[in-house]
Amino acid sequence: MYPEMIISPKMNIIRLIEKIKLWKENEAIIYNGEIFKYDWMLERLEFWDKKINKYGIKSGSVVAIIGDYSPEVTVLLISLIKNNNIVVPLTYLFRTNFEELLDIPNVKYIFKFDEKDNFRFEIRNINQTHKLIKKLKVKGRPGLILFSSGTTGEPKVIVHDFEKLLTKHRSANKRLRTLAFLMFDHIAGIDTLFYVLFSGGTLIFSKERSVNCICDLIEKYKVEVLPTSPTFLNLLVISKEYKNYDLTSLKIITFGSEIMPEYLLEKLKSIFCNVKIIQKYGISELGSPPSKSKNDNLLWIKMDSDQFRIKIVDGILFVKAETAMLGYLNAPNPFTYDGWFNTGDKVEVDGEYLKILGRESDIINVGGEKVYPAEVENIIGEIHNVAEVAVYGEKNQIMGNIVCARIKLLKDEDKKNFIRRLKKYCSSKLEIYKVPVKVKITVDKLYSTRFKKKRLV
Repeated sequence: MYPEMIISPKMNIIRLIEKIKLWKENEAIIYNGEIFKYDWMLERLEFWDKKINKYGIKSGSVVAIIGDYSPEVTVLLISLIKNNNIVVPLTYLFRTNFEELLDIPNVKYIFKFDEKDNFRFEIRNINQTHKLIKKLKVKGRPGLILFSSGTTGEPKVIVHDFEKLLTKHRSANKRLRTLAFLMFDHIAGIDTLFYVLFSGGTLIFSKERSVNCICDLIEKYKVEVLPTSPTFLNLLVISKEYKNYDLTSLKIITFGSEIMPEYLLEKLKSIFCNVKIIQKYGISELGSPPSKSKNDNLLWIKMDSDQFRIKIVDGILFVKAETAMLGYLNAPNPFTYDGWFNTGDKVEVDGEYLKILGRESDIINVGGEKVYPAEVENIIGEIHNVAEVAVYGEKNQIMGNIVCARIKLLKDEDKKNFIRRLKKYCSSKLEIYKVPVKVKITVDKLYSTRFKKKRLV
């Protein structure tokens, strides 16, 4: 692992508060049609500092915030970091089994927020403390606990040193109006939140993430940065709602969390010809580094950071990062003896640039041949009348696995004719073993509440 970063307790959060004092008259947050300036944040910081003291929340205590992005949640988060607490952000939208999740990190205190930004405070009868949490407490460091998506089993519980995560934002200097699309219980959402605050920009919070709502907020509040996923961008394109709103304020669209289909990227470049489109790479266990795209192909990126080293082993990306997690609370240490983390992402390499092909766990082995679902999805997505597609593998006694696809259509169409058309087109573009054997037409959404493709049956 890297040697311990030289960080004094509270150094970064105190720096942020000093910056907030400089931005006093700037708009910090727009929420539910109301504008909250940075001087409001300073006033509420005093309120939350007093509340934390009144409730007896000591440094090193594990505190959950259950809710969504809001002005009060944002300031409470800052206050808890300042108090060197270990924070567990959770959202109603993505989680239902709260008690089960709260038990793993031994959450002692809970702040529950409703849609009106009012809160309820609860105390749990917890005495045990995990060794990783003890480590933070002894060092007087604030912590962040995140849960993996858990799509293939129990979610892993990830422990970060919050001070390390904040270090990279100290030099943030692009003061822009950013829509907080990615959630605050996700590493990318945390990154967005603190980059904007450190730069003195403006956060626009949305109560819902429908295409119409997001477009309306962009138009109404002149949003300049939209960090989102390829799945949401696909919904934006197929809905054609971008034609019904003035989105000319947009300067930057960033995407990550899943593979961007080439056909979709080309459509986005045509529709948003004056917008800079940037691919971001990040993983909950490591954070996300600054990155650069190739000018001629945005799907090739360079990890542009001295603190985020990479190596490729058998086509798989390994990373060593200063912002790496301390470890899991409910799983073995995943790091190699010398500090490298296996991301599980298969990549192609061209000099300093990488192209992410997909998760190794998603690869379909067909009679010894490897099939990347994203490659097949990219071809199917080119076919007329396809709205969404998810490719996955299914066990087969003869081939080991076969390629299958679930399709959501834009308009009703005779299923047999469509499947015949799909297989003919795929056969002209792909090797025969990559052509879907089974095709299911569905009316269901093929993405999760986090706007990420669901490939599992």
